[in-house]
Amino acid sequence: MELAYYSDFAVRLVNTEQPERGGDSLTTVEAVRELFGPAQQSARRATDSDVTRLRTVRARLRAVFEAADTGDEVRAVDLLNALMMEFPVSPQISGHEFRDHDGRPNWHMHIADHAANATASYTATACMGLAFHLTELGVDRLGICEAKPCRNAYLDTSTNRSRRYCSDRCATRANVAAYRARKRRESERSEGSGRTAETAQDSAAAGE
Repeated sequence: MELAYYSDFAVRLVNTEQPERGGDSLTTVEAVRELFGPAQQSARRATDSDVTRLRTVRARLRAVFEAADTGDEVRAVDLLNALMMEFPVSPQISGHEFRDHDGRPNWHMHIADHAANATASYTATACMGLAFHLTELGVDRLGICEAKPCRNAYLDTSTNRSRRYCSDRCATRANVAAYRARKRRESERSEGSGRTAETAQDSAAAGE
């Protein structure tokens, strides 16, 4: 499994909270276990304490995305480095999961799970994946959705670094809002021009 895969762990955790809407789906042990996806061995170790611990990590990871989104690359890297120092990983070469057409192991880098608890396991995985994504593609590939009130984090994998929204739904909603705002401004300018013309005509009539 490539390390880039793990970057989605960070996105999933950050997006369990909707700060502008006051929403939070990370409230139970079951919600923690769902974050792990197929990594059920780590998920089974989750307890009530991991809800609180992962919420703290979530806030710190959001800060990484927000710093990157505003162009503060150094701060984004410093924040991520601090997390990786606190939650180190144990990388190892693995090949038991995949075989090539000759039946030989398809050797690849894997993150071994030797963490003391579910939070440490999840955080180490998420941070390593995010660090790999950041160093391979650039800090500017980490973003925060521009569609209000959404503030979801996302990873930009577009070829021209043009992504601005977390999903097609948010992109559509933002485009519709921008179109309506533009039409409203055009209407207001048209009405203003009409009133100006009427005032000019009234003034001319009064002068005669």
